[in-house]
Amino acid sequence: MSSTGAPEEAYTATPFLPDGRAPSLPALRRAAAHCRGCPLHRDATRTVFGRGTPHSRLMLVGEQPGDQEDRQGEPFVGPAGKLLDRALADAGLDPADAYVTNAVKHFKFTRAEPRKRRIHRAPTLREMSACAPWLAAELAVVSPELIVVLGATAGKALLGSSFRVGEVRGTVLEREVHGRPERLVPTVHPSSVLRSDDRAQAYQGLVADLEVAARTLSS
Repeated sequence: MSSTGAPEEAYTATPFLPDGRAPSLPALRRAAAHCRGCPLHRDATRTVFGRGTPHSRLMLVGEQPGDQEDRQGEPFVGPAGKLLDRALADAGLDPADAYVTNAVKHFKFTRAEPRKRRIHRAPTLREMSACAPWLAAELAVVSPELIVVLGATAGKALLGSSFRVGEVRGTVLEREVHGRPERLVPTVHPSSVLRSDDRAQAYQGLVADLEVAARTLSS
């Protein structure tokens, strides 16, 4: 209920998913471009859907698109994405072999003044829940052997609001996600490495977590 006592508008992407029991990634991408399942689409430039080959063994799930992703229409193409690619390679994982996506498909931001830089804002649980059908559909198509969870927001979207990345990072979890048994390795979001006071140490921590993912895939 809203503060006025009126029912709140339901947020969900479900009506925008394509028809059919097993849509392809291209079909999902085309349908997601027209998603109006929550208000975030109003200010974003475009929907930023996942990227990668179908049936990748590894899926990486982040929070939401950033400024560069919103402009280019692809996930993880900004500074955090470049750092992530380097960390994957240093951990022995080929970035080209992974499917990368976000829990939320539209950029949420604020602007202190007109024409100023757009400042990231974290999505709410309600917005993550609205976007969950897209992530569930991606998981169903790709069917990865392992999911790397990038940061707290992605963790909450996949594993619930009680998720704390600091408590489980670098470990292998076995959980049911959207009705599917999954293995997951949580770690920090690469943007947190860029914000860290000790960037070298934070980067090595990210690589160490990704090395757990690499060993899990090779075992």
